[in-house]
Amino acid sequence: MRSTLSTFNEVWQQQFRLSVLTQFEAFPENSSFLIGCSGGMDSMLLLHLMAEIFPRKVRAIYVNHQLQQQSTDWAQFVADQCDYLNLPSILQSVTVLDGNLENQAREARYQAYLDHLQSNEILILAHHQQDQAETLMLRLLSGAGVQGLAAMRQVDIRDHFTIWRPLLDISREQICQWTAQLNIAYVDDPTNLDTHYDRAWCRQELWHILQSRYPKMQQAVARTSYLMQDADEILKQVLIQDLALCGNQNQLDLLKFQQLSAARQRQLLSAWMKGQDTYRPSFEMVQRLQAEVIDSKSDAQAALHWNGYYYVRYQKVLYRLEKAVYLAEKKSLLTDQQLGFKLNQLLKLASGHFEIQTTSIGLSWDLLEHDLTLKQRVGGERIHLYGRVGNWPLKKAIQEAHIFPWMRHTIQILSIDNVMLGVFTPKGFWLAQSKYCEVGGWRPNLIS
Repeated sequence: MRSTLSTFNEVWQQQFRLSVLTQFEAFPENSSFLIGCSGGMDSMLLLHLMAEIFPRKVRAIYVNHQLQQQSTDWAQFVADQCDYLNLPSILQSVTVLDGNLENQAREARYQAYLDHLQSNEILILAHHQQDQAETLMLRLLSGAGVQGLAAMRQVDIRDHFTIWRPLLDISREQICQWTAQLNIAYVDDPTNLDTHYDRAWCRQELWHILQSRYPKMQQAVARTSYLMQDADEILKQVLIQDLALCGNQNQLDLLKFQQLSAARQRQLLSAWMKGQDTYRPSFEMVQRLQAEVIDSKSDAQAALHWNGYYYVRYQKVLYRLEKAVYLAEKKSLLTDQQLGFKLNQLLKLASGHFEIQTTSIGLSWDLLEHDLTLKQRVGGERIHLYGRVGNWPLKKAIQEAHIFPWMRHTIQILSIDNVMLGVFTPKGFWLAQSKYCEVGGWRPNLIS
């Protein structure tokens, strides 16, 4: 393979090689690289440079979105260039779903990367300084906060993979100069000029206006992204502390939450709602959660649905519930049953798993010889809890036990000949006072 770096301006050659090797030292020793290569100028330059510096550690992937007639020709072009550089290549076709074309194409592309990344591989992308500045500008116009304005990181460590962007500090002009000097072939994607797309509009319509007034604008905006990355790191540390104080990923103690400043409350809610997803909720959605749920009247049963979860307040605690859990009551189809029991039997009921065990005070052993009735609570029932004085509304006992409203549909009543024997609940089996209670009897014990 012909040398490429030898034709560089010596200063840029040394700076780039030193920068790449310095960043490489932070990766595990056995790391190799998968380059996302579109065939464009930026990615083809990066492909040649990385092949020169790490000739036995690099392979490339071209993702064919199948949105343009030339895409198959571009795939072949990338494959031919990889053959010339003695690099393995992957040509992967994907289907882009309906919706925002830019976002859906990005999702499909990254999924293809993940499908092919090996455990020791780092994904390398050719984003450069102008890409960084454009990303920050577009996110600013969409109302992004600190995390969004942090834009792209040079080394981006994610849950299942790492992205490295070696060109992120290099200007588009320098990339054009290097590509011309090295006579590197590349393809031109006409969508890069189509101002229907936000990024192309930013590049074609907005950029030259800003640069005519502020010549150093691109460098300044890119620098702002690094300052935002610092701010984002600090904010993450504060969020970890605040979440540890107030709860966990599933619930927040509102008494402790309300001790925080308004700004920290908003940031904690935003990060908490995001969970393990890619994007945070909008500012308006966070405001709705505070106004409609957290600040609603104490007797209100308000709930907010966002991104597959319901957010519900109960007993000064805010809960994050999966949609299926919250809506289970509306889909509950528990029917009356006739059941026989025996010692050590395992029961799988809506409220939990129970085992029939001996106990100091329990139900008569004679009942094991009879079919007992199990029916769902419908409301209005009363219970004389064993060891308590008088009959209580079952609803009051449930409230005192702090059983969540969205779990109350799982409660079932055990009886014989219309005599209540006890109640199966998510907090255990409640024994009812009756003529069937005896010393050394049996009762269902909640095991999970």
